[in-house]
Amino acid sequence: MQSLANAIADFFARIFDPIVDVLGAVLRFFHYDLGAEWWLSIALLTVVVRTLLFPLTLKQMRSMRAMQELRPEIQRIQRQYRNNPQLRNQEIMKLYQERNVNPLGGCLPLLVQMPIFIGIFYVIREFGGYSYGGRVVEPSEPTFETGGILWFQDLSQMDPYYLLPILSALTMLAGTEISAKYMEPQQRWIMRIVPFAITLFLWNFPAGLFVYWISNNLVTIAQNYFIYNYGPGRRSEKDAGKPDAQDQNPQPSAQAREEDPQKRAAKAAKRKRRKKKR
Repeated sequence: MQSLANAIADFFARIFDPIVDVLGAVLRFFHYDLGAEWWLSIALLTVVVRTLLFPLTLKQMRSMRAMQELRPEIQRIQRQYRNNPQLRNQEIMKLYQERNVNPLGGCLPLLVQMPIFIGIFYVIREFGGYSYGGRVVEPSEPTFETGGILWFQDLSQMDPYYLLPILSALTMLAGTEISAKYMEPQQRWIMRIVPFAITLFLWNFPAGLFVYWISNNLVTIAQNYFIYNYGPGRRSEKDAGKPDAQDQNPQPSAQAREEDPQKRAAKAAKRKRRKKKR
């Protein structure tokens, strides 16, 4: 079983070789050229990666806000066409097109970060060495085994006290709490469960990987604080006084019940003409 797991790991390592080479070179630069310890080099790499991805994070935030603004209209369409799923989906897609909203826009930063996270795993595996099919692959960076700090000195091995996984879950939860405060209650609770589910999956991973993950979570907390208090995620005083969509009266008005797709299309065209006049 262990040999099969390592064979699978080697297969994906070849796929992620370009990313591994770049991340490894950056870590070596921080360690050898700047004199940073290995654990600090991982943290610095995290800051660099998240800084480069910050424009995508802002785009994700704008996409999430746009989806929140459309939520009342989507709920109205769902009620109006609850007995016709096909027409309901068509009307929702038309609404996205009219408002120029991509419902998958919020997933882009996550999709970009996943290869980097996997690449970090393989870098740590290469730097710290590993066993494969009964033989031991020597570490490419022997000092990586003593490049940690405090109780986790060996970055290539799991945390013996499991404190890093706990810190990882708590810091991830703190970051999601900032971004989830405008979500529906059900979505908010799902977001609270995700950090602990991910941590259970990563429970026995090397300490160096948790150094990256915790650093990533701390950067997320800082970025979310900025975005939701000073950036595009900030609610205006006018919006702050309004109840959330889930707290509003779920019953549609008579006008909403009578409004058909043609009328909505006419209203959308009218809004476009007004924008052109401006």
